[in-house]
Amino acid sequence: MIAVTFPSIIYFICTYHTMEFIMKQRIIFSIIMSFILSLLMTCWITLINLGMNEYFISHWHYAFWLAWPAAATISFLFAPAVHKLTLKIM
Repeated sequence: MIAVTFPSIIYFICTYHTMEFIMKQRIIFSIIMSFILSLLMTCWITLINLGMNEYFISHWHYAFWLAWPAAATISFLFAPAVHKLTLKIM
């Protein structure tokens, strides 16, 4: 029989919530950061490639919706490795 003590239960609850919080934070950060970067980068590249014409908004809109899911996935997957690399550099 495994003895369950009060401190071990508290540790389990705190650890579980901490890991849940960290995962939520990573997901929310990836979504917001990728949204902003995709929005600005696709605007810039579309402007450079096409110039300001009557089709600019529709092309930018299309490019953004293609780029954002890819950017969010890449941000979520690579953020921990980039964070560790940044800490090593510092």
